[in-house]
Amino acid sequence: MQKTTLTLILSLSLLAVSTAFASPQADVTDNEIIIDFPETATFRATISSDTEIQSVVLEYGNEQLTCGEVVAKAFPQFTPGKIVHAEWTWEMRQSGFLPPGANLWWRWRVTDVNGRETVSETKTTTWLDDIHDWQVITSGQLRLHWYDNDKAFAQKMLNVGAEGLNRNQQDAGLTTDSPIDLYIYPNYEDMRDATLYEPSWTGGRAYAAENIVIMGVSRSDTDWDEDMVVHELTHVLVGHLTFSCLGDVPTWLNEGLAVYSEGGLDIYSQQQLEDAIQSDTLLTIRSLSAGFSEVADKAALSYSQSYSVVKFLIETYGQDKMTALLVALRDGNTVDDALMQTYGLDIEGLEDAWRQAIGAQPRTVSAQPTAQPTPTHVPTIVPFSGAPSSSVQVTPTAIPTSSIGGTPTTQPPVQTGPPLALTLILLGFCCIILLIIGVAALALIVRSQNRKGGRDVQ
Repeated sequence: MQKTTLTLILSLSLLAVSTAFASPQADVTDNEIIIDFPETATFRATISSDTEIQSVVLEYGNEQLTCGEVVAKAFPQFTPGKIVHAEWTWEMRQSGFLPPGANLWWRWRVTDVNGRETVSETKTTTWLDDIHDWQVITSGQLRLHWYDNDKAFAQKMLNVGAEGLNRNQQDAGLTTDSPIDLYIYPNYEDMRDATLYEPSWTGGRAYAAENIVIMGVSRSDTDWDEDMVVHELTHVLVGHLTFSCLGDVPTWLNEGLAVYSEGGLDIYSQQQLEDAIQSDTLLTIRSLSAGFSEVADKAALSYSQSYSVVKFLIETYGQDKMTALLVALRDGNTVDDALMQTYGLDIEGLEDAWRQAIGAQPRTVSAQPTAQPTPTHVPTIVPFSGAPSSSVQVTPTAIPTSSIGGTPTTQPPVQTGPPLALTLILLGFCCIILLIIGVAALALIVRSQNRKGGRDVQ
Protein backbone atom coordinates (compact mmCIF):
# COMPACT_ATOMS: atom_id res chain seq x y z
CA MET A 1 0.00 0.00 0.00
CA GLN A 2 2.82 2.41 0.90
CA LYS A 3 4.71 1.56 -2.32
CA THR A 4 1.63 2.31 -4.43
CA THR A 5 1.13 5.63 -2.67
CA LEU A 6 4.76 6.66 -3.19
CA THR A 7 4.59 5.73 -6.88
CA LEU A 8 1.44 7.80 -7.34
CA ILE A 9 2.98 10.81 -5.58
CA LEU A 10 6.15 10.53 -7.71
CA SER A 11 4.15 10.33 -10.96
CA LEU A 12 2.08 13.37 -10.03
CA SER A 13 5.23 15.27 -9.12
CA LEU A 14 6.90 14.47 -12.44
CA LEU A 15 3.73 15.48 -14.32
CA ALA A 16 3.66 18.79 -12.46
CA VAL A 17 7.33 19.44 -13.20
CA SER A 18 6.94 18.61 -16.92
CA THR A 19 3.86 20.80 -17.14
CA ALA A 20 5.68 23.66 -15.47
CA PHE A 21 8.60 23.52 -17.90
CA ALA A 22 6.54 22.80 -21.06
CA SER A 23 6.18 25.69 -23.53
CA PRO A 24 2.60 26.77 -24.11
CA GLN A 25 1.11 26.70 -27.61
CA ALA A 26 1.73 29.76 -29.74
CA ASP A 27 -1.31 31.89 -30.49
CA VAL A 28 -1.99 32.78 -34.16
CA THR A 29 -4.23 35.82 -34.64
CA ASP A 30 -5.05 38.23 -37.46
CA ASN A 31 -4.69 35.22 -39.72
CA GLU A 32 -5.85 36.47 -43.11
CA ILE A 33 -5.31 36.41 -46.85
CA ILE A 34 -5.47 39.51 -49.06
CA ILE A 35 -6.25 38.73 -52.70
CA ASP A 36 -5.21 41.02 -55.54
CA PHE A 37 -6.90 38.98 -58.26
CA PRO A 38 -5.52 37.61 -60.54
CA GLU A 39 -1.97 38.65 -59.63
CA THR A 40 -1.18 37.91 -55.97
CA ALA A 41 -2.37 36.40 -52.70
CA THR A 42 -0.76 37.79 -49.53
CA PHE A 43 -0.86 35.78 -46.30
CA ARG A 44 -0.57 37.62 -42.97
CA ALA A 45 -0.63 36.60 -39.32
CA THR A 46 0.37 37.82 -35.87
CA ILE A 47 1.93 35.08 -33.74
CA SER A 48 2.52 35.35 -30.00
CA SER A 49 4.06 33.01 -27.42
CA ASP A 50 5.36 33.04 -23.83
CA THR A 51 8.74 31.96 -25.23
CA GLU A 52 10.74 33.38 -28.12
CA ILE A 53 9.59 32.31 -31.59
CA GLN A 54 12.47 31.04 -33.73
CA SER A 55 10.80 29.68 -36.88
CA VAL A 56 7.68 30.52 -38.89
CA VAL A 57 6.74 28.49 -41.97
CA LEU A 58 3.70 29.08 -44.17
CA GLU A 59 2.23 25.90 -45.67
CA TYR A 60 -0.22 26.50 -48.51
CA GLY A 61 -1.71 25.13 -51.71
CA ASN A 62 -4.89 24.67 -53.71
CA GLU A 63 -7.32 21.76 -53.86
CA GLN A 64 -6.86 19.70 -57.03
CA LEU A 65 -6.29 16.21 -58.34
CA THR A 66 -2.72 15.15 -57.58
CA CYS A 67 -0.68 11.96 -57.53
CA GLY A 68 0.16 12.52 -53.87
CA GLU A 69 -0.05 15.05 -51.07
CA VAL A 70 1.37 18.36 -52.27
CA VAL A 71 2.32 20.97 -49.65
CA ALA A 72 4.06 24.16 -50.72
CA LYS A 73 6.13 25.98 -48.11
CA ALA A 74 7.20 29.60 -47.78
CA PHE A 75 9.60 31.11 -45.25
CA PRO A 76 8.59 34.69 -44.47
CA GLN A 77 11.19 37.02 -42.98
CA PHE A 78 10.55 38.16 -39.39
CA THR A 79 12.35 39.29 -36.27
CA PRO A 80 12.49 36.54 -33.59
CA GLY A 81 10.64 37.42 -30.42
CA LYS A 82 7.62 36.61 -28.32
CA ILE A 83 5.36 38.49 -30.76
CA VAL A 84 6.09 38.34 -34.49
CA HIS A 85 4.31 39.56 -37.59
CA ALA A 86 4.62 37.23 -40.58
CA GLU A 87 3.71 38.07 -44.16
CA TRP A 88 4.36 36.41 -47.51
CA THR A 89 3.02 37.07 -51.03
CA TRP A 90 2.20 34.39 -53.57
CA GLU A 91 3.10 35.79 -57.01
CA MET A 92 0.96 34.06 -59.64
CA ARG A 93 3.06 35.28 -62.56
CA GLN A 94 6.06 33.52 -61.05
CA SER A 95 4.51 30.29 -59.79
CA GLY A 96 1.84 29.71 -62.43
CA PHE A 97 -1.73 30.79 -62.86
CA LEU A 98 -4.67 29.41 -60.83
CA PRO A 99 -8.16 29.34 -62.35
CA PRO A 100 -10.90 31.58 -60.97
CA GLY A 101 -12.81 29.65 -58.33
CA ALA A 102 -9.85 27.57 -57.15
CA ASN A 103 -9.96 26.69 -53.45
CA LEU A 104 -6.87 27.94 -51.59
CA TRP A 105 -5.78 26.64 -48.19
CA TRP A 106 -3.05 27.67 -45.76
CA ARG A 107 -1.71 27.18 -42.24
CA TRP A 108 1.23 28.39 -40.13
CA ARG A 109 3.83 26.11 -38.57
CA VAL A 110 5.56 27.86 -35.64
CA THR A 111 8.55 26.66 -33.57
CA ASP A 112 9.74 28.35 -30.37
CA VAL A 113 13.23 28.48 -28.82
CA ASN A 114 12.57 25.25 -26.88
CA GLY A 115 11.67 23.33 -30.04
CA ARG A 116 7.96 23.29 -29.27
CA GLU A 117 5.95 23.30 -32.52
CA THR A 118 2.51 24.79 -33.08
CA VAL A 119 0.42 24.25 -36.21
CA SER A 120 -2.45 26.66 -36.72
CA GLU A 121 -5.85 25.63 -38.02
CA THR A 122 -6.10 25.20 -41.79
CA LYS A 123 -8.05 28.01 -43.39
CA THR A 124 -9.53 28.14 -46.89
CA THR A 125 -10.76 30.75 -49.32
CA THR A 126 -11.84 31.00 -52.96
CA TRP A 127 -9.43 32.47 -55.50
CA LEU A 128 -11.84 34.89 -57.16
CA ASP A 129 -12.34 38.61 -57.68
CA ASP A 130 -14.51 40.52 -55.25
CA ILE A 131 -15.57 43.31 -57.61
CA HIS A 132 -18.44 41.37 -59.18
CA ASP A 133 -21.70 40.27 -57.58
CA TRP A 134 -21.37 36.55 -58.17
CA GLN A 135 -24.51 34.41 -57.83
CA VAL A 136 -24.84 30.63 -57.90
CA ILE A 137 -27.43 27.99 -58.77
CA THR A 138 -27.02 24.21 -58.63
CA SER A 139 -28.26 21.13 -60.47
CA GLY A 140 -26.91 17.74 -59.44
CA GLN A 141 -23.10 17.79 -59.75
CA LEU A 142 -23.04 21.13 -61.55
CA ARG A 143 -22.75 24.53 -59.82
CA LEU A 144 -23.13 27.56 -62.07
CA HIS A 145 -21.73 30.97 -61.01
CA TRP A 146 -22.63 34.17 -62.92
CA TYR A 147 -23.08 37.94 -62.71
CA ASP A 148 -24.47 40.75 -64.91
CA ASN A 149 -27.14 38.47 -66.38
CA ASP A 150 -30.64 37.52 -65.31
CA LYS A 151 -31.56 34.29 -63.58
CA ALA A 152 -33.42 33.01 -66.65
CA PHE A 153 -30.16 33.08 -68.60
CA ALA A 154 -28.32 31.30 -65.80
CA GLN A 155 -31.02 28.63 -65.51
CA LYS A 156 -30.93 27.99 -69.25
CA MET A 157 -27.15 27.57 -69.23
CA LEU A 158 -27.38 25.31 -66.17
CA ASN A 159 -29.91 23.10 -67.95
CA VAL A 160 -27.65 22.89 -71.01
CA GLY A 161 -24.74 21.87 -68.81
CA ALA A 162 -26.76 19.22 -66.99
CA GLU A 163 -27.92 17.79 -70.34
CA GLY A 164 -24.31 17.75 -71.53
CA LEU A 165 -23.22 15.77 -68.47
CA ASN A 166 -26.04 13.27 -69.02
CA ARG A 167 -25.18 12.92 -72.72
CA ASN A 168 -21.52 12.27 -71.98
CA GLN A 169 -22.47 9.65 -69.41
CA GLN A 170 -24.83 7.83 -71.78
CA ASP A 171 -22.79 8.08 -74.98
CA ALA A 172 -19.24 7.86 -73.66
CA GLY A 173 -19.45 6.62 -70.09
CA LEU A 174 -17.79 9.81 -68.86
CA THR A 175 -18.83 10.79 -65.33
CA THR A 176 -17.66 12.89 -62.39
CA ASP A 177 -17.65 11.92 -58.73
CA SER A 178 -17.46 15.48 -57.40
CA PRO A 179 -19.19 18.80 -58.20
CA ILE A 180 -18.04 20.86 -61.19
CA ASP A 181 -18.01 24.64 -60.86
CA LEU A 182 -18.88 26.61 -64.00
CA TYR A 183 -18.00 30.33 -63.92
CA ILE A 184 -19.73 32.30 -66.70
CA TYR A 185 -18.49 35.82 -67.47
CA PRO A 186 -20.86 38.18 -69.31
CA ASN A 187 -18.28 38.78 -72.08
CA TYR A 188 -14.93 37.54 -73.31
CA GLU A 189 -13.03 40.61 -72.09
CA ASP A 190 -13.98 40.00 -68.45
CA MET A 191 -12.96 36.36 -68.74
CA ARG A 192 -9.55 37.21 -70.20
CA ASP A 193 -8.97 39.85 -67.55
CA ALA A 194 -9.45 37.11 -64.94
CA THR A 195 -6.76 34.87 -66.44
CA LEU A 196 -3.07 35.02 -67.24
CA TYR A 197 -1.21 33.76 -70.33
CA GLU A 198 -4.31 32.75 -72.33
CA PRO A 199 -4.39 33.07 -76.16
CA SER A 200 -6.28 36.11 -77.43
CA TRP A 201 -8.92 33.92 -79.10
CA THR A 202 -9.80 31.95 -75.95
CA GLY A 203 -13.52 31.99 -75.14
CA GLY A 204 -13.53 29.28 -72.49
CA ARG A 205 -11.22 27.04 -70.56
CA ALA A 206 -11.56 23.81 -68.56
CA TYR A 207 -9.38 22.97 -65.55
CA ALA A 208 -9.96 19.28 -64.99
CA ALA A 209 -7.64 19.00 -61.98
CA GLU A 210 -9.66 21.64 -60.11
CA ASN A 211 -13.11 20.65 -61.48
CA ILE A 212 -13.57 24.17 -62.83
CA VAL A 213 -14.80 25.60 -66.13
CA ILE A 214 -14.63 29.29 -67.04
CA MET A 215 -16.13 30.92 -70.13
CA GLY A 216 -17.37 34.18 -71.58
CA VAL A 217 -20.60 34.57 -73.53
CA SER A 218 -21.04 36.24 -76.88
CA ARG A 219 -24.43 37.85 -76.06
CA SER A 220 -25.31 37.39 -79.74
CA ASP A 221 -25.10 33.65 -80.49
CA THR A 222 -26.85 31.54 -77.88
CA ASP A 223 -26.15 28.32 -79.78
CA TRP A 224 -22.43 29.06 -79.60
CA ASP A 225 -22.65 29.79 -75.88
CA GLU A 226 -24.54 26.57 -75.19
CA ASP A 227 -22.10 24.51 -77.25
CA MET A 228 -19.21 26.00 -75.28
CA VAL A 229 -20.75 24.86 -71.99
CA VAL A 230 -20.91 21.26 -73.21
CA HIS A 231 -17.47 21.53 -74.85
CA GLU A 232 -15.66 22.63 -71.69
CA LEU A 233 -17.53 20.25 -69.39
CA THR A 234 -16.43 17.39 -71.66
CA HIS A 235 -12.80 18.41 -71.08
CA VAL A 236 -13.33 18.04 -67.33
CA LEU A 237 -14.89 14.59 -67.75
CA VAL A 238 -12.09 13.42 -70.07
CA GLY A 239 -9.56 14.80 -67.62
CA HIS A 240 -11.09 12.78 -64.80
CA LEU A 241 -11.12 9.54 -66.78
CA THR A 242 -7.54 9.94 -67.99
CA PHE A 243 -6.01 11.51 -64.88
CA SER A 244 -2.60 9.99 -64.34
CA CYS A 245 0.96 10.94 -63.49
CA LEU A 246 2.16 8.57 -66.20
CA GLY A 247 0.62 9.81 -69.44
CA ASP A 248 -1.19 12.62 -71.20
CA VAL A 249 -3.97 13.09 -73.75
CA PRO A 250 -2.92 14.73 -77.07
CA THR A 251 -4.67 18.00 -77.83
CA TRP A 252 -6.31 16.74 -81.02
CA LEU A 253 -8.01 13.93 -79.10
CA ASN A 254 -9.08 16.11 -76.17
CA GLU A 255 -10.45 18.90 -78.33
CA GLY A 256 -11.93 16.52 -80.88
CA LEU A 257 -13.95 14.76 -78.19
CA ALA A 258 -15.15 18.11 -76.85
CA VAL A 259 -16.36 19.30 -80.26
CA TYR A 260 -17.90 15.87 -80.93
CA SER A 261 -19.91 16.13 -77.70
CA GLU A 262 -21.38 19.43 -78.94
CA GLY A 263 -23.04 17.56 -81.80
CA GLY A 264 -20.80 18.54 -84.72
CA LEU A 265 -19.35 21.51 -86.59
CA ASP A 266 -21.13 24.73 -87.41
CA ILE A 267 -21.47 25.81 -91.04
CA TYR A 268 -18.39 28.03 -91.02
CA SER A 269 -16.14 25.39 -89.44
CA GLN A 270 -17.39 22.70 -91.80
CA GLN A 271 -16.70 24.93 -94.81
CA GLN A 272 -13.21 25.74 -93.51
CA LEU A 273 -12.45 22.05 -93.15
CA GLU A 274 -13.71 21.28 -96.66
CA ASP A 275 -11.62 24.11 -98.10
CA ALA A 276 -8.52 22.71 -96.39
CA ILE A 277 -9.28 19.27 -97.83
CA GLN A 278 -9.68 20.66 -101.36
CA SER A 279 -6.56 22.84 -101.17
CA ASP A 280 -4.50 20.12 -99.46
CA THR A 281 -3.65 22.40 -96.54
CA LEU A 282 -4.65 20.06 -93.72
CA LEU A 283 -2.41 20.01 -90.68
CA THR A 284 -0.65 16.80 -89.70
CA ILE A 285 -2.23 14.97 -86.77
CA ARG A 286 1.14 14.77 -85.05
CA SER A 287 1.45 18.56 -85.17
CA LEU A 288 -1.92 18.77 -83.39
CA SER A 289 -0.73 16.71 -80.44
CA ALA A 290 0.59 19.80 -78.64
CA GLY A 291 -1.11 23.17 -78.12
CA PHE A 292 -2.93 24.87 -80.98
CA SER A 293 -1.71 27.95 -82.80
CA GLU A 294 -2.16 31.50 -81.51
CA VAL A 295 -3.42 32.45 -85.00
CA ALA A 296 -7.22 32.39 -84.85
CA ASP A 297 -7.88 30.89 -88.32
CA LYS A 298 -5.27 28.18 -87.85
CA ALA A 299 -6.62 27.42 -84.37
CA ALA A 300 -10.16 27.13 -85.78
CA LEU A 301 -8.96 24.65 -88.42
CA SER A 302 -7.18 22.70 -85.67
CA TYR A 303 -10.46 22.27 -83.79
CA SER A 304 -12.40 21.29 -86.90
CA GLN A 305 -9.77 18.83 -88.02
CA SER A 306 -9.51 17.29 -84.54
CA TYR A 307 -13.27 16.78 -84.53
CA SER A 308 -13.08 15.10 -87.93
CA VAL A 309 -10.39 12.67 -86.74
CA VAL A 310 -12.32 11.77 -83.56
CA LYS A 311 -15.55 11.38 -85.55
CA PHE A 312 -13.75 9.01 -87.91
CA LEU A 313 -12.45 6.89 -85.01
CA ILE A 314 -15.79 6.68 -83.19
CA GLU A 315 -17.97 6.04 -86.24
CA THR A 316 -15.52 3.56 -87.77
CA TYR A 317 -14.42 1.59 -84.70
CA GLY A 318 -17.08 2.36 -82.06
CA GLN A 319 -17.26 4.18 -78.73
CA ASP A 320 -15.80 1.25 -76.76
CA LYS A 321 -12.55 1.55 -78.71
CA MET A 322 -12.40 5.25 -77.93
CA THR A 323 -12.79 4.54 -74.22
CA ALA A 324 -10.06 1.90 -74.48
CA LEU A 325 -7.77 4.48 -76.13
CA LEU A 326 -8.32 6.93 -73.27
CA VAL A 327 -7.62 4.24 -70.69
CA ALA A 328 -4.43 3.24 -72.51
CA LEU A 329 -3.23 6.84 -72.37
CA ARG A 330 -4.13 7.03 -68.67
CA ASP A 331 -2.02 3.93 -68.06
CA GLY A 332 1.09 5.69 -69.36
CA ASN A 333 1.28 4.55 -72.98
CA THR A 334 2.59 6.98 -75.57
CA VAL A 335 0.13 8.20 -78.19
CA ASP A 336 1.61 5.90 -80.83
CA ASP A 337 1.60 2.87 -78.51
CA ALA A 338 -1.96 3.57 -77.32
CA LEU A 339 -3.21 3.90 -80.89
CA MET A 340 -1.37 0.76 -81.96
CA GLN A 341 -2.72 -1.15 -78.96
CA THR A 342 -6.30 -0.03 -79.63
CA TYR A 343 -6.57 0.34 -83.41
CA GLY A 344 -3.42 -1.26 -84.80
CA LEU A 345 -2.29 2.13 -86.17
CA ASP A 346 0.27 4.71 -85.14
CA ILE A 347 -0.32 8.44 -85.72
CA GLU A 348 0.87 8.34 -89.33
CA GLY A 349 -1.21 5.24 -90.00
CA LEU A 350 -4.25 6.95 -88.48
CA GLU A 351 -3.70 10.00 -90.63
CA ASP A 352 -3.45 7.88 -93.78
CA ALA A 353 -6.72 6.07 -92.97
CA TRP A 354 -8.51 9.29 -91.99
CA ARG A 355 -7.38 11.16 -95.12
CA GLN A 356 -8.62 8.31 -97.29
CA ALA A 357 -11.98 8.29 -95.49
CA ILE A 358 -12.61 12.04 -95.99
CA GLY A 359 -11.34 12.10 -99.58
CA ALA A 360 -8.20 14.15 -98.88
CA GLN A 361 -4.89 13.88 -100.72
CA PRO A 362 -2.50 11.25 -99.32
CA ARG A 363 -0.09 12.40 -96.66
CA THR A 364 3.09 13.88 -98.18
CA VAL A 365 6.17 11.79 -97.46
CA SER A 366 9.60 13.27 -98.11
CA ALA A 367 11.87 11.32 -100.45
CA GLN A 368 14.89 12.03 -98.29
CA PRO A 369 15.32 12.46 -94.55
CA THR A 370 15.85 15.86 -93.01
CA ALA A 371 19.38 16.56 -91.83
CA GLN A 372 19.77 17.19 -88.14
CA PRO A 373 23.09 17.82 -86.38
CA THR A 374 24.18 15.42 -83.69
CA PRO A 375 25.62 16.69 -80.39
CA THR A 376 29.41 17.14 -80.59
CA HIS A 377 31.75 17.23 -77.59
CA VAL A 378 33.71 20.47 -77.23
CA PRO A 379 37.40 19.57 -77.79
CA THR A 380 40.02 20.39 -75.15
CA ILE A 381 42.43 23.07 -76.43
CA VAL A 382 46.05 21.82 -76.63
CA PRO A 383 48.70 24.42 -77.61
CA PHE A 384 50.24 23.86 -81.06
CA SER A 385 48.42 20.57 -81.68
CA GLY A 386 45.09 19.14 -82.76
CA ALA A 387 42.60 20.34 -85.33
CA PRO A 388 41.19 23.87 -84.93
CA SER A 389 37.55 24.24 -83.96
CA SER A 390 36.67 25.40 -87.48
CA SER A 391 37.54 21.96 -88.82
CA VAL A 392 34.99 20.12 -86.65
CA GLN A 393 32.18 18.92 -88.90
CA VAL A 394 28.58 17.97 -88.06
CA THR A 395 27.34 14.63 -89.33
CA PRO A 396 23.75 14.70 -90.69
CA THR A 397 21.33 12.23 -89.08
CA ALA A 398 18.16 10.98 -90.75
CA ILE A 399 14.88 11.84 -88.98
CA PRO A 400 11.28 11.64 -90.21
CA THR A 401 10.11 14.75 -92.04
CA SER A 402 6.83 16.60 -91.80
CA SER A 403 4.38 16.87 -94.65
CA ILE A 404 6.26 19.94 -95.87
CA GLY A 405 9.22 17.77 -96.77
CA GLY A 406 12.86 18.74 -97.13
CA THR A 407 16.26 17.54 -98.27
CA PRO A 408 19.43 17.06 -96.26
CA THR A 409 22.01 19.79 -96.51
CA THR A 410 25.30 18.96 -98.20
CA GLN A 411 28.19 18.91 -95.77
CA PRO A 412 31.83 19.70 -96.85
CA PRO A 413 34.37 16.87 -96.53
CA VAL A 414 35.88 16.39 -93.09
CA GLN A 415 39.59 17.27 -92.87
CA THR A 416 41.75 14.52 -91.41
CA GLY A 417 44.63 16.77 -90.26
CA PRO A 418 45.62 20.40 -89.68
CA PRO A 419 45.61 22.65 -92.77
CA LEU A 420 48.88 23.42 -94.60
CA ALA A 421 48.89 27.10 -93.60
CA LEU A 422 48.72 26.21 -89.91
CA THR A 423 51.56 23.70 -90.32
CA LEU A 424 53.81 26.32 -91.93
CA ILE A 425 52.97 28.87 -89.22
CA LEU A 426 53.80 26.38 -86.46
CA LEU A 427 57.05 25.41 -88.22
CA GLY A 428 58.10 29.07 -88.55
CA PHE A 429 57.25 29.71 -84.90
CA CYS A 430 59.43 26.78 -83.82
CA CYS A 431 62.32 28.08 -85.94
CA ILE A 432 62.06 31.53 -84.31
CA ILE A 433 62.15 29.95 -80.84
CA LEU A 434 65.23 27.90 -81.77
CA LEU A 435 66.93 31.02 -83.17
CA ILE A 436 66.23 32.99 -79.98
CA ILE A 437 67.58 30.15 -77.84
CA GLY A 438 70.73 29.99 -80.00
CA VAL A 439 71.36 33.74 -79.77
CA ALA A 440 70.87 33.67 -76.00
CA ALA A 441 73.31 30.79 -75.64
CA LEU A 442 75.91 32.56 -77.79
CA ALA A 443 75.56 35.72 -75.73
CA LEU A 444 76.14 33.79 -72.49
CA ILE A 445 79.31 32.21 -73.91
CA VAL A 446 80.72 35.56 -75.04
CA ARG A 447 79.91 37.19 -71.69
CA SER A 448 81.62 34.34 -69.81
CA GLN A 449 84.77 34.69 -71.88
CA ASN A 450 84.83 38.45 -71.31
CA ARG A 451 84.66 37.96 -67.54
CA LYS A 452 87.55 35.47 -67.63
CA GLY A 453 89.61 37.94 -69.65
CA GLY A 454 89.02 40.71 -67.11
CA ARG A 455 90.18 38.62 -64.15
CA ASP A 456 93.40 37.69 -66.02
CA VAL A 457 94.21 41.38 -66.51
CA GLN A 458 93.93 42.07 -62.75
